[in-house]
Amino acid sequence: MSTSAFFVHPSSICETSSIGEGTTVWAYTHILKGATIGQNCNICDHVFIENEVKIGDRVTIKNGVQIWNGVTISSDVFIGPNVTFTNDFFPKSRNENFFLQKTLVMSGASIGGGSTILPNITIGKGSLIGAGAVITKDVPEYAVVVGNPGRVIRFLDSP
Repeated sequence: MSTSAFFVHPSSICETSSIGEGTTVWAYTHILKGATIGQNCNICDHVFIENEVKIGDRVTIKNGVQIWNGVTISSDVFIGPNVTFTNDFFPKSRNENFFLQKTLVMSGASIGGGSTILPNITIGKGSLIGAGAVITKDVPEYAVVVGNPGRVIRFLDSP
């Protein structure tokens, strides 16, 4: 699917029509029907975006990222390669007791490559998650978080 408003690489499967102007979806990405994606986003190769996902404007999502139901990503966010979001504390096959946990990534946050974001988390505005971190609790605004489990090592100056 390709229009003058946005571009979707021919090898991608894009089931949603809710994509903002200027957004680019690269090869082998799959976006389900209910997802909403803002303007001027860059969604790189091999990304999976589920139905109940909302993505703001000017978001960069690097290769190999999975974004599951219940994740909201605000504007101006960077998500590094191979970041994995989760939405279930007790995943089981055919779980009849599944309860969707929501995650919110606030504007201007950056998530380093290979990080894992557990469910029911808010990642604060302007925060920085180091590569490979495992985020198990909310991240304050402008915090720098590293490690497993993620811990605040300092704060950035707010604009």
